Amino acid sequence: MNAFSRRGACPALSAPMQTGDGLLVRLNPVAGGPSSGGLSPKLLIAIAESALRHGNGITEVTARGSLQIRGLTADSAALLAAEVDALDIAVRTGVPVETGPLAGIDPQDIADPRPLAERIRAAIEEAGLTQRLGPKVSVIVDGGGQLGLDAVTADVRLKAVRASAGVPWAVSVAGDGQSARPLATVDDDVARDIAVAVLRMIAEKGRGAHARDLTERQLVSLAGWHSVTPPSVLPDISPARGEIEPSSALSPIADVTPTAEVAGREPAPELPISPLAGEMSGRTEGGVQDHRPIGLFPLGGNATALGIGLPYGSMPADKIIALTQSALTLGTTEIRLAPGRALLFLGQPTANHPLQHTAATLGFVTSPTDPRTRIAACPGTPACASGRIATRDIAETIAAENADIPDFTLHISGCAKGCAHPGPATLTIVGGENGAGLVVNATARALPAGYRPGYDAARGIGRVAAMIRGTRYQGETAAACLTRLGPVAIAEAYRQAQTEKRK
Repeated sequence: MNAFSRRGACPALSAPMQTGDGLLVRLNPVAGGPSSGGLSPKLLIAIAESALRHGNGITEVTARGSLQIRGLTADSAALLAAEVDALDIAVRTGVPVETGPLAGIDPQDIADPRPLAERIRAAIEEAGLTQRLGPKVSVIVDGGGQLGLDAVTADVRLKAVRASAGVPWAVSVAGDGQSARPLATVDDDVARDIAVAVLRMIAEKGRGAHARDLTERQLVSLAGWHSVTPPSVLPDISPARGEIEPSSALSPIADVTPTAEVAGREPAPELPISPLAGEMSGRTEGGVQDHRPIGLFPLGGNATALGIGLPYGSMPADKIIALTQSALTLGTTEIRLAPGRALLFLGQPTANHPLQHTAATLGFVTSPTDPRTRIAACPGTPACASGRIATRDIAETIAAENADIPDFTLHISGCAKGCAHPGPATLTIVGGENGAGLVVNATARALPAGYRPGYDAARGIGRVAAMIRGTRYQGETAAACLTRLGPVAIAEAYRQAQTEKRK
């Protein structure tokens, strides 16, 4: 069981991870690949039935669009893996190179991201980088269509942008669509080369490294890569001598010389990057919510994709089965997992109100304005042994009573690990020894600004919502209002509800 306890790993079928409610496994079906990708309704039903037999019946779709099954034991995880393997589902392996959930079928894509993604995957394998990179290092190739990936963080981002000649790719690193650092706008070949160069630099820093760990010199060199002719082979970078010598042009991924000078050769020119020996040895959730994968998305002609969300990314497997059986009878041909904790049903009529109605009746999210889309909540108590508060009950109460307020991310975490939203959130309720703490503009690990009993946390947020209603300027967002009010006033409002209750 100790092998299942390491956090930061990716809990694939073959490597489950220990959580507060048992073992967790993750399945990444290939969607938008060279073939049709995704899952047939019958396959999704079969997976959900396995989750019921072998887990605690909780099925999740993550913020990055992976399928998770919870509450397994060592024995049941092996049985589930065997059943899923027998279904012969194409799954993603190696370094994640992700494309959007509508890749290859979105008429609004500026470019089909799949060919470039395949070339990057092949280059990663050829360079032998898979085993040298940490499990959470990832690349995004975004075609620029209806369901972009701006809200998903990645080490390398390539996004198609319109141009008069060809379809160049905007390359950036270390962040989501808003926070990532732009490097260059280049064609397919150079985009691939820069992506692999970034991964090489990360690999040299060790398996715990990410693009955010690259030095300023390295980033500057990568930004200038589009102005030189890249070599046909991408050799390893080594910090052995403190200088990286170019093969034919200045390049952050050029060949390495074992000495500063070679007999009979002129000294190497000054390089755009010259790391010191040892400098190259050794993921937050995004803040943007550009494209919510919920609602109807036209695919050309009469074809549409219907996006249905899982509240807080989680649903009992029996409800997944019920929704998918309904979709099958209504003509759904394929189901894709979407970043943003949703399922996309393909083959739907232009307006499939019966399936939306069924989804709403079962408790799924059918509108992109549903306040639950702004709340990240882990299983909490009683589902998770690590949880200190009933996160989902709190979330449901807040969503029902304050539907007019949330235009920011509210994170409700059962403990300080912050599994549902590792990055900072505008407001975070976190369970602890002192009850439900309120953290402002930070992660669940930060020191709370105020506390109240866990059972009454929703009422505290209701008091904060009332303060927003009473002080917000015309046209001001709730998030901007909270920023203006500041942490002290917010924490006071959160605590005040309990004070009023005592009177």
